[in-house]
Amino acid sequence: MTAISVKVKRGSSPQRKPRSHLLEVLVRSLIILCTALSVVLSSIAVCDGHWLHVSRGGILGLWSFCTMETGVTNDEPGKSATPVGGNARTAARDLIDQDQVALGGPRALVLLNCTTLLAQTGTTGLKWGLGLCRFAVSLAVVAAIFSLELHVVSQVSEGRDASRRWVLGSVLVLVAAFMSVTGVVMFVALVWEYVSLMGFTLTFWCQLAAAFFFFLSGMAARHIHHMNVPAPPSGLLGKC
Repeated sequence: MTAISVKVKRGSSPQRKPRSHLLEVLVRSLIILCTALSVVLSSIAVCDGHWLHVSRGGILGLWSFCTMETGVTNDEPGKSATPVGGNARTAARDLIDQDQVALGGPRALVLLNCTTLLAQTGTTGLKWGLGLCRFAVSLAVVAAIFSLELHVVSQVSEGRDASRRWVLGSVLVLVAAFMSVTGVVMFVALVWEYVSLMGFTLTFWCQLAAAFFFFLSGMAARHIHHMNVPAPPSGLLGKC
């Protein structure tokens, strides 16, 4: 009875259609491209670090707290900007160069003054909390870069080595997605009292989009790998 069952199963198994190799290469290339785009977005968001506009006219970020101060400068060479209404001791750069007030007259400048003394925000615990946020999002970028390298190398490899590299790269992309989401959630939880929907900067939304793309790339990479795993042999069937 067992032998008859095995022969019936073998004879009735449908023939598998060969998968299109070109379509598989295209999908894998799109996954690699999406991961590379996510790495760029996340790197910009982490390096800039200015994620939230607070109500007092400042910008709170991963690395520093910045305030905007107005200054006046003349068109004459050799004259520097004079601060108005604030201390420009740590002026990092000029954000906006406003239109000239009068022809040949002074011009108004808005200076972005940044400091790493996060106690100026009036909230305790930001130093260690933002430190953990920085660690999480930075580790996400590193993991995503290694996953991107493994995915690219797997495309020029063959056999089990290529499969192992692709799987490891998929795992690292999912780790990057988890770390990115963790950093974003921790940041929002720390500055919850300052949060407003319009207060988040473009770099914050870049980080959120990068986390979403990391997750999509990782899930797609795992799915296409499981699709290409050969099915177990059908000769070993259970007894009737």
